Amino acid sequence: MIVVLKENADPGREKQLIEWLKGMRLDVHISRGQFQTVLGLVGDTSQVDMDLIAGLSIVDSVKRVSENFKYCNRKFHPEDSVIEAGGVKIGGGHFAMIAGPCSVETEEQIVAVAKAVKASGADILRGGAFKPRTSPYDFQGLGGEGIRLLEIAKRETGLPIITEIMSIGELPLFDNVDLLQVGARNMQNYDLLRELGRQKKPVLLKRGLANTLRELLMSAEYIMASGNENVILCERGIRTYSDYTRNTMDISAIPMLKELSHLPVVADPSHATGIARLVPPMAMAAAAAGADGLMIEVHNDPLHALCDGAQSLTPAQYDALAGKVRAVREAVR
Repeated sequence: MIVVLKENADPGREKQLIEWLKGMRLDVHISRGQFQTVLGLVGDTSQVDMDLIAGLSIVDSVKRVSENFKYCNRKFHPEDSVIEAGGVKIGGGHFAMIAGPCSVETEEQIVAVAKAVKASGADILRGGAFKPRTSPYDFQGLGGEGIRLLEIAKRETGLPIITEIMSIGELPLFDNVDLLQVGARNMQNYDLLRELGRQKKPVLLKRGLANTLRELLMSAEYIMASGNENVILCERGIRTYSDYTRNTMDISAIPMLKELSHLPVVADPSHATGIARLVPPMAMAAAAAGADGLMIEVHNDPLHALCDGAQSLTPAQYDALAGKVRAVREAVR
C-alpha cells in the first residue's frame, strides 16, 4: 500500500501518521520527491482502513500495490534512485561505464587494462576473482589473490572496483571492493541475497539466464527487504532459441525495468552476445534504450585470455566504443 501526501504537508501531522502506521507493525518506507512525499507500507496492510487515511487533511491519495515486490517498486519510490559506489554515482541521470577483463589473471594484466579503460573514460574497473564456470575443468579464477590484484589496480588508477561474490563465506575478502556483483547463476541464491541485504555495500544484481523480470525484481526485493537499498539491476542476456549468439540481449528489459522500478539498470552486452564484434552495436542500443550504465569486458590480449576472450574488446576497441556511446547518449538526451 502507498500513501501519497499532499505538497507542503504539515511535518508534525506527517510524523504522527508515520508513528501511527508503525504502531500497526508496518514498515514505512519514506520517499521524498520534488513535489510530493510517498509513504510505502510493507507488512499486513489488511488491517489498514484506507478510507480513514484518505480522509486525513495531509493525504492526497491511498492505493494498494498488487505486485509482490515493494521496496524496489517505482510506486513506492517515484523518482529514480541514485546509487553510489566508490564515489561514482549510478542512476538518476548519472551514467557509469564499467570495464575490465572477465577474470583477473596477473598483476601486469589487470593494471594495464585498468589504466587503458580509465584513459578511455571508464568509471569503475571490473574483474573476476571468483569465476562460476559451467565446466569444473575451466579456469575458476584466482580467488582471494585476484581481489588483492584488483586492489593494486585500484591504488594505481583510483578506479573503484567491482567483482563477483559467490558465497557468504567469502565476504571478509571483499572489504575493499566497492561494488559487489551477484552473477546470473546466483540470482536466486536467497541465503546470499539476504546476507548482502545485511550489508550496506552496493550490489549489482544480474538477471538469471532464464529468469523473468518479475523474478529479477523479487531477488532485488530480498536484498532490500533485509535492509540494503543500494541495489543496481543488470540485464546480461537470456537463453532463447537463437543459435548464433551466446544469449539474447533483451533491450526491451531496460525501459520495462525502469518503468517498474526506481533502481538503476545497467546492461552487459559482452555476456549477452558472447561475440566481441556484436558488443558495440548492443552497447549503443542499450544506451539509447535508457540504460544507466554499461559493463564491458576488455582484455589487453583477448586471444590468450583465460576466460571469455571471444567476447572481450581490446583497449583500442573499447576506446572507440566509449566515444560512440557518448555520442548516442547526447543524441537521445
